[in-house]
Amino acid sequence: MKIIGALGVAVIGMFMMFDGNAYGQTAPHSQFDATTAAVVDDQGNMHVPADYQTSYQMLGTWAIAEKKGAGSKEMHVVYASPGVIAAYRKTGRYPDGSVLVKEVYKTTTKPMTTGTVSSADTLVGWFVMVKDDVGRFPKNTLWGDGWGWSWFNAADPKKTTSTDYKKDCLSCHVPAQASDWIYSYGYPPLKR
Repeated sequence: MKIIGALGVAVIGMFMMFDGNAYGQTAPHSQFDATTAAVVDDQGNMHVPADYQTSYQMLGTWAIAEKKGAGSKEMHVVYASPGVIAAYRKTGRYPDGSVLVKEVYKTTTKPMTTGTVSSADTLVGWFVMVKDDVGRFPKNTLWGDGWGWSWFNAADPKKTTSTDYKKDCLSCHVPAQASDWIYSYGYPPLKR
């Protein structure tokens, strides 16, 4: 009887070691994988991941046309955290914990042998989105509609200037609501 009792306690202890959610010991963000948890703190505050240009995958680039004249006024370069592209190709959805980072640049435009060309020049800032299928941060106004949303000025990749995603972010994404708020059609790597 003592052996069974000791064995039972050992098994329960092992389950508690592997289940960090036991007794509420784990913060909600820890349900994300390590890559995502490194971008989001336990209150749902986000920052620009330091290594995204080398460890994330590029999704695509958008050119925002000048209203008058040739060329582009801005370029938006978008990256996805590791594994997002493969998962999206398989399921047609962004998996929980996906991190998207959009760099926003002012451009320089000049004539070249191929014609008038715009290229990225001065970094304006970053827009970061984190997929959240379970509603981890219901009291944080930067989380909702299945995502965390934050803008960061180029001067500070750790402090968002966004205060409420509905006021600061959502209006630009309304045309993409049917595709989970993301303009996925503009990203060649997502196409199967």
